[in-house]
Amino acid sequence: MTLLAAAALLTAAVAGCGGGASTTGPSAAGCPAVLRAAREDVRKAESADSAWTGPTTGPAAVPGKSIVFVAQTMTNPGVAGVARGLQRAAKAIGWEVRVIDGEGSPAGIQAALSQAVTLKPSGIVIGGFDPRLTSQQLARARAAGIPLIGWHAVDAPGPSTNPPLFTNITTKVQDVARISADWVIARSDGGAGVVLFTDDSIPFARTKADLIERRLADCPGVELLAYENIPIPDASRRTPQEVSSLLSRFGKKWTHSVAINDLYFADAAPALRAAGKPGGGPPANIGAGDGDPSAFQRINSRQYQAATVPEPLAQQGWQIVDEFNRAFAGRPASGYVAPVHVVTADNSGGATSWDPRGYQEAYERIWRG
Repeated sequence: MTLLAAAALLTAAVAGCGGGASTTGPSAAGCPAVLRAAREDVRKAESADSAWTGPTTGPAAVPGKSIVFVAQTMTNPGVAGVARGLQRAAKAIGWEVRVIDGEGSPAGIQAALSQAVTLKPSGIVIGGFDPRLTSQQLARARAAGIPLIGWHAVDAPGPSTNPPLFTNITTKVQDVARISADWVIARSDGGAGVVLFTDDSIPFARTKADLIERRLADCPGVELLAYENIPIPDASRRTPQEVSSLLSRFGKKWTHSVAINDLYFADAAPALRAAGKPGGGPPANIGAGDGDPSAFQRINSRQYQAATVPEPLAQQGWQIVDEFNRAFAGRPASGYVAPVHVVTADNSGGATSWDPRGYQEAYERIWRG
């Protein structure tokens, strides 16, 4: 083989794992199949049609019901966003809603759920915390015949027998984790130095982080530099100092970040700015959930967050009401799971949230009967 031919083959091999953006992290060699799949997955998720594909039939509104939403902490923008959606949906169907804040601690969550059971509502929402923290309170609710619906309470969407949930509302954690990791792989051309932010005290978040880590490992050119376990209630206090430490340790090797919740980047931004890092990165940051308005604002202004995989928070609040209505009417859960979607400055259209089009009208038609 001639030197010219060998050079051409080497160039082609490198190109097979490369593409649009230049590789800023470790070598991308060795992951062409993973890179191709990641690019295609991200392309589909960024262009996902947001038309309503959820339920269009179901029971008419059961009147006179009351719901208590027990929140892990209302400082979590995802939990707060779902609570707001729930309040609007309850007004539309004619029910009463009360929100009780667990304030992020096991003792606070247990006290909040105890209070909820004492109020004897028609239904209780497990809002973003591990039901195993509250086994005694759950037993009391079950004995009182109060149906429970979870939001991010367990790993999978749908009904649960242990813990006993009429249904659990969430996107599929496997899909969210994979697309978040794929975004890093695709954007970096298979070569990145990644920091992963999570909260291992929440089983849902821990599972998501584990899945992200596994998918990143599918591309040998992607190196997980650090796994940062920061409880969400401590994020505003701990994240800035952790980010400063990471910058000192890794410098330019740190090219990308993934967080199980967008709020970590709100807290990371001051430290990145103080270190002279550009708003558009590196590091380029993606939130693997929730898609709250502040995350959209950072993305739209290209200030220390490049993408999010949003939960349709408002729609999920409405879905909680619809699922309770099915429970009260003796019907099964709807089975609806929102599709995975990636939002960037290029496809957000300047919006500050993401929800499927037409969901409110669909639910209201169902409830009118």
